[in-house]
Amino acid sequence: MTIENRAFEADTSKILDIVIHSLYSNREIFMRELISNASDALDKRRFVASTDQSLQAEEELQIQIKVDKKAKTLTISDNGIGMDADDMVSSLGTIARSGTKNFIEQIKSSQKDDKNTLSLIGQFGVGFYAAFMVADSVDVISRKAANSDAFKWHSDGSTGYSLDSATRAEAGTDIILYLKKDAKEFLEEQRISYLIKKYSDHLSSPIYWLDGEASTMLNSASAIWTRPKSEITEEQYNAFYQQASAAYDTPYLTMHNVTEGVTNFTSLLFVPSTRPMDLFNPERKSRLQLYINRVFITDECEDLVPNWLRFVRGVVDTPDLDLNVSREMLQQVPAINKIKKAIIKRVLSELKKQASKNQEEYQKFWLDFGLVVKEGLYEDADFREKILELCRFYSCRKGDYISLADYVAGMKEQQEEIYYLSSESVEQAEISPHIEGFKARDVDVIVLSDPIDEFWLPLIPEFEGKKFKSASRGALDLDKFKSDDADDNKEKTDPSEFDLLVARIKTNLGDQIADVRLSSTLTESAACLVADENGMDIQMERLMKSHNKDFQGAPRVLELNPDHELVLALNKMAHEKSASTESGLVDDASFLLFDQAQIMEGRIPSDLTSFSKRMTRIMSSSILTNAPTK
Repeated sequence: MTIENRAFEADTSKILDIVIHSLYSNREIFMRELISNASDALDKRRFVASTDQSLQAEEELQIQIKVDKKAKTLTISDNGIGMDADDMVSSLGTIARSGTKNFIEQIKSSQKDDKNTLSLIGQFGVGFYAAFMVADSVDVISRKAANSDAFKWHSDGSTGYSLDSATRAEAGTDIILYLKKDAKEFLEEQRISYLIKKYSDHLSSPIYWLDGEASTMLNSASAIWTRPKSEITEEQYNAFYQQASAAYDTPYLTMHNVTEGVTNFTSLLFVPSTRPMDLFNPERKSRLQLYINRVFITDECEDLVPNWLRFVRGVVDTPDLDLNVSREMLQQVPAINKIKKAIIKRVLSELKKQASKNQEEYQKFWLDFGLVVKEGLYEDADFREKILELCRFYSCRKGDYISLADYVAGMKEQQEEIYYLSSESVEQAEISPHIEGFKARDVDVIVLSDPIDEFWLPLIPEFEGKKFKSASRGALDLDKFKSDDADDNKEKTDPSEFDLLVARIKTNLGDQIADVRLSSTLTESAACLVADENGMDIQMERLMKSHNKDFQGAPRVLELNPDHELVLALNKMAHEKSASTESGLVDDASFLLFDQAQIMEGRIPSDLTSFSKRMTRIMSSSILTNAPTK
């Protein structure tokens, strides 16, 4: 007997059309929505039965899925709380209850902004209607717990719905989908099993696939993060990490926490022990999985964890996030930011503990993930100080990685600055002429070899009151530090003695250099290039050129080692001016010293032909002068 037929209101039909055709980016989401509704019904019955024994189910509370390929129907059944006629009208026959016309107006005003549209839709309870993305029509047969009457709700999703009397042996709900021609894939067990594993694997209630008399459980119902930590073994944590992350290593860190307060959530987080293959993907996306009450929502929630912690794996489960109806887009609500900050604090705290507990293991972590962590120094001002404490830098003095706190503790008397060298690699830094004077005086220099270093350093001018000072920028005064050199106490060279040579080199090199001066840091090399005090380190120049091939760096300062035999000989020749050949050698040597300094920085001389000719002339002069006579 038909109880009533109702047409959808005109505006409601418009909303339903949006839901069916525009709301979900992937129509497989219908399965998640319907299974989640069934799970909610089971939870409601479980709750009310705790105080009313008459509402307890005779059988295990469960969800069943079956198909009829001949009839092209997909049925999702549960023995949950069920619905009566009024519940059906309220839950299934009405959408946009908070003002249909107003809702439509907001939709129209936001047509150019899909995200805003989805956010508006998210204010309305229309998840059930995702079924019409795959079904021409839907039947809902339900019997409310403790009631004897059952009812059938039917709709094609366009004109309206009908409500009839029905029969159902027990309390619960059957949702029968009459699938569209292009939705036959949802009649296959393999496809359904995949969707259950993807979205509903961790629901506490079992989900069964029915095939005649046989049944197969599709979900694991093992949301490990919901169990007390005391009941979970290390092996179980590792197994879950490998399954959830598609990884083969064991995690470096496992963090399992339940947070209660204004925002409630449970997190089970892992830091891999091996660098993931997608760590340096240009998209820099996190793969942390977000669940709402055990229902998988997404593993692409950009607001859940910052890009500089994108290597963190695991799950976050919360009942407190506001979602749009598709559950595909998180609304920008305070809860998201609170969870994000809590995750950051937790990860940084645990990394700090591990750094103190086992330096060797932490160093391995740092070599794999440090470059990514340092992105936070540039991007996240709120946590910059804590991140800096975790950073490790190669120490030229120790030949190993140290913290900035270790560097400061090992500073020399009278040292007020943290010396660093920007370099392409640690290996290149070790042979750089810029650190010769530091080595001779046992003054440590840390190496900054990651591209991100050039960006965060200007934002953090000091650490524990000690300013950062480049070893390749500006004039450095290292004479205040005692040298290991046996000749350290010898009489210092008078700079004026080199005035002629310096002037001549300046004239020869012209605008290729900013200046020529004597060095106080070189001990082995004859010359090197340094930037002005406010100039750009060579690493930054390389970065700029990689993004703009026409970029021209500022001229650098050529520094000469006044104690080097070559410079001394050139200085003598510059003063003598007795022979034209010698005069020419000084000029050639001026250019070659500059070219050599460029090569030491990893740059190629701009005029290779001239470089080759000058080198040939000097080699010929030397060979001919020293060649044995017949």
